[in-house]
Amino acid sequence: MTDANDSPRQQESPWPRRWAVALCCCTFPLLWVGGLVTSTDAGMAVPDWPTTYGYNMFAYPWQTWMFGPWDLLVEHGHRLLGSLVGLLTIGLLVAVWRSDSRRWLRWLTVGALVLVIAQGVLGGMRVILNERQLAMLHGCTGPLFFALACVLLAVTSRAWFLIGNESNEGATNRRTPGGLLAATALFAYLQLVLGAQLRHVPVTVDPWAFAAIVKLHLVMAAVVSGHVVASAVRAWQGEGCPRAVRRLTAVMTLAVVVQLSLGVATWLLKYGRPGWASAWLPDTMGAVVADGWAQTHIATAHSAVGSLILGLAAAAAAIAIRSTASPSPTSAVAVD
Repeated sequence: MTDANDSPRQQESPWPRRWAVALCCCTFPLLWVGGLVTSTDAGMAVPDWPTTYGYNMFAYPWQTWMFGPWDLLVEHGHRLLGSLVGLLTIGLLVAVWRSDSRRWLRWLTVGALVLVIAQGVLGGMRVILNERQLAMLHGCTGPLFFALACVLLAVTSRAWFLIGNESNEGATNRRTPGGLLAATALFAYLQLVLGAQLRHVPVTVDPWAFAAIVKLHLVMAAVVSGHVVASAVRAWQGEGCPRAVRRLTAVMTLAVVVQLSLGVATWLLKYGRPGWASAWLPDTMGAVVADGWAQTHIATAHSAVGSLILGLAAAAAAIAIRSTASPSPTSAVAVD
């Protein structure tokens, strides 16, 4: 992911970095709102697309959806936030093509634009066809776009250009967990796909199939957690590992702790107390309140934090691989 153009002069324009920051900051809340659409079953609150009850979505009376039913607020808000993310993607593309000469990065922004358009079309087709399978596919491509946005933020950041100039990178042989972090991102995405299966499972599903998905989800949770911890240990013990990678892996580790806690809470609130835990959990934990406030919001938080782990792993992997492939510290040019 490096070429001859990855030099300090690429930082002459701060606009690619600013657009990338804005894109990530808006995409993550979009994942939250999209999760609420699924958790509250609000996907068909607006039955038409790209219009909203016949209105241009941007001209729909704000009093109607701001003070209307909750599912209308969530669904129409999801559409507006998605449109904002699309516009920010266009802005990032323009900024990169105007001020960054890295050819691979230019085409990466084109790929981001294609992906966000495809994501919007998937959401629209889900409404037009009223198809839950499309909703599940829509929920799987959202985190993928967020991971790409995090990579774009990483490759336009100061840390990308400062690699090789940090005082703790005096060794010629850097030890960075680039490959391990890339595997972590892959496993985190597969875990999100399994989670989407659980969130969109039909009531008619075979109990054995449901149990198999749950067990596989638990196994993948252990795999992802192990990779995150191993990546953090490798980053903090590795000689010459960039500070940005170390900080990202530290945040990832904290996110995994939060994610595991949210996963346990999601199960208890959605499916009740498991039989094997009856000896040490209160009887009230066995009751399930379908679609309650706590259930919907904790399940949504569980999904969103999973996407955050994916984004952090993707960004850290990009910087770590860049560090491994960059010139030795002795030949690096200092950047103010």
